[in-house]
Amino acid sequence: MLLLAFCSASLAQTLQRLVNQPPDGAGIGFLLTDGTVMFQGNQESDWYKLTPDNTGSYVKGTWTRLADLPAGYIPDAFASAVLADGRVVIVGGEYNNGAFVLTNMGAIYDPKANTWTSLAPPSFWPFIGDSPSAVLPNGKFLVGNKLVKQTAILDPKTLTWTKVSSAGKSDFNAEEGWTLMPDGTILTYDVKNAPNAEKYIPSMRKWVNAGNTIVDLHSPSPFGCLMYGHGQCYFPPGEVGPAILRPDGTVFATGSTPMGGTSGHTAIYTPGPNPTDPGSWAVGPDFPTGDEAGDSFAALLPNGNALVLGVSGHLYEFDGTNLTRGPVAPGSLMVLPTGEVIVGGSELYTSTGTYSPAWAPTITKFPATVTRGSTFKISGTQFNGLSQAASFGDEFETATNYPLVRITNQSTGHVFYAKTHDHSTMAVATGSAIVSTNFDVPAGAETGASSLEVVANGIPSAAVSITVN
Repeated sequence: MLLLAFCSASLAQTLQRLVNQPPDGAGIGFLLTDGTVMFQGNQESDWYKLTPDNTGSYVKGTWTRLADLPAGYIPDAFASAVLADGRVVIVGGEYNNGAFVLTNMGAIYDPKANTWTSLAPPSFWPFIGDSPSAVLPNGKFLVGNKLVKQTAILDPKTLTWTKVSSAGKSDFNAEEGWTLMPDGTILTYDVKNAPNAEKYIPSMRKWVNAGNTIVDLHSPSPFGCLMYGHGQCYFPPGEVGPAILRPDGTVFATGSTPMGGTSGHTAIYTPGPNPTDPGSWAVGPDFPTGDEAGDSFAALLPNGNALVLGVSGHLYEFDGTNLTRGPVAPGSLMVLPTGEVIVGGSELYTSTGTYSPAWAPTITKFPATVTRGSTFKISGTQFNGLSQAASFGDEFETATNYPLVRITNQSTGHVFYAKTHDHSTMAVATGSAIVSTNFDVPAGAETGASSLEVVANGIPSAAVSITVN
């Protein structure tokens, strides 16, 4: 009984159930640039928003229904991102309305208008499905067609697609995850050609070798031909786990159980001094017997640890050396501006330890006085954090590498998030470079003396003093 009491107390310190649970469950979620969080409901066409209370608490937050997706588009397992202008884009889907079709449909969500608008697919792609994607440092949205080696870029300003070269790509894009690196390249470890790894260099429009992961991070597929389209066959290459760029510049890559294995492996990537350098890999700790992270979630904690969801439902923290098993809490993972991780839209996970001050954003230029309902510009360093801070085995990209602006009234202590948009960059780990974003002061913000912070991946800047008119 003493042991049971101790375990319960330990779990209570790390997991906290939301007072208000999501009305229709919660699948994949996105952190919007106004500090709210939107989740796809279990019906998959419906979406809900979690808004923190006036003290900034998400555990006491409330849910509201958002607009449904356009008629006919009910996707599962799609490419996605929060764009630099604050909108959310989703593209494709392994399933649409429950059917395996590798749809090429898409949609853009405008949080300000609370509307979804259908997005025309690339004219040269009849199928997209569950594809890897990433927002490039210049704000454009890169998507890889899962069935072939091709890639395409969406310009968010014009909503037009451009086919880009995939020269040097080792294998097709199916089931890969893409990790944005500080030098602007995109790292992936192959599934079909495991244990090969490669990097995409956007400025050169080509893929280059990134060594190999040493241990096999992919599991074989139990499926043969999966039919889609008009009698076409897709042969899945298997699965891998998520990869997280950590503050020390290394990438923690996780795997699913390889052929003949009993659990998933992990590997650690250290980039080279320039984009074309392959870098190096080292073997990381294995998951406990019977567990793995194939097709699962990971997030970067403010303390620098990678939080990974095993297929058993257990959470694991990787601190650079050890992979430590934590409580059972299955569901998608995403770091909030409070530093907590929301798990499956229903619980908050809080880890021990804290961030290094060197990882925090810094504010160098800001308006001393702001007016409710108006837009202002703020500048500083590391506004996008040191990592995308979220990953999945392949699809379901929910990166949070963009700045949030948090205003706290000094008299009441009430918290208001100002919607940020049009960030000067979407790069990660930008160091001493001066970057900027625009923020809209909420019309309902309380007036008077206030403090303002820029938050990236749950890590706040030092607060500055402002006056809200």
